[in-house]
Amino acid sequence: MPPAFRRAVEALRTARLRSEMEVEPTRPPQRLAPYAYAVEAAVVDDGEDLADGRLVLLHDPAGHEAWKGTFRLVTLVRAELEPEMAADPLLPEVCWSWLTGALEARGLAYGEASGTVTMAGSHYFGGLAERRPATQIEIRASWTPREGLGGVPDTAAHLAAWSDLLCQIAGLPPAPAEPSGPAGATGTGAGVVSLPQRRGPQGA
Repeated sequence: MPPAFRRAVEALRTARLRSEMEVEPTRPPQRLAPYAYAVEAAVVDDGEDLADGRLVLLHDPAGHEAWKGTFRLVTLVRAELEPEMAADPLLPEVCWSWLTGALEARGLAYGEASGTVTMAGSHYFGGLAERRPATQIEIRASWTPREGLGGVPDTAAHLAAWSDLLCQIAGLPPAPAEPSGPAGATGTGAGVVSLPQRRGPQGA
């Protein structure tokens, strides 16, 4: 296991997230990169799932031309929208700005960002006719986190920014800023949770 990838995964586990976030490691996709680690998360408030997503950390020690780096973060975020929000024609642009804004709000350097924002409407009939129409939004995106000391990006801060996006698309109000990694950690703060531990990162 490359030391840089091991340190990046260990840093992910130090991320301090909002208490509404339920996060756990999951099996990463295969063959996207020599090494991969993934987490899945849901925003849960009063027992209701408001949004869910998956964040994958990829690493290629030899570098990747399209990434312009040795690390890449890939995400999928989904949520059901209120009808008033779904009617906004600028919603796709707004949702993309939530992603870039979440990264920039935490002062994170990144590059080669790309992705899609997809909206899908559902209308119910027959035995489901009592349900009101619903609109789901899905953000698929990837970006290259800039590498810091030792060639390792601040993955804890990127995970925290991603969780900010997930909470925003779920409709939660902003939370007070919390330390996102070991550099600013001062103990367990109110309203934050730590990523569950596991034995070690999985290689793709």
